[in-house]
Amino acid sequence: MIKQPVHVAMAILYQQDKFLMQLRDNIPGILYPGYWGLFGGHLEDGETPDAALQREVMEEIGYSLPKFFAFRCYVDHAVVRHVFHAPLLLELNQLVLNEGWDMRLLTPEDIRQGQCYSPIADEVRPLGDIHQRIMLDFIGD
Repeated sequence: MIKQPVHVAMAILYQQDKFLMQLRDNIPGILYPGYWGLFGGHLEDGETPDAALQREVMEEIGYSLPKFFAFRCYVDHAVVRHVFHAPLLLELNQLVLNEGWDMRLLTPEDIRQGQCYSPIADEVRPLGDIHQRIMLDFIGD
């Protein structure tokens, strides 16, 4: 039996020339533990990618998305990633991190380098490979 890929919705949230990313929990058994990644998550049964994105962003940071737009779909054997983008209209201190270890506004240089310092982790942590690829595609590198 062929296993069907999991569908996830992911958000590229930007403010000026920076991009909000989540430092994923450093828990063994999850994808990209302790890596910087995009906010988002799995689609629930019968849920559209748009609805999943709105739900996940609200659950993870308490942010009600303004108008958002489809960017691209990234497909591999295990995951279909529906990627959207939207402006971040709030300051970081107005968001509540409900999932993850840290969140930061990363610069394009951070993204190109593939790492960023986290004051909460008190160390430089890498970006997840797929997350870096998506962000490089988005910023045009």
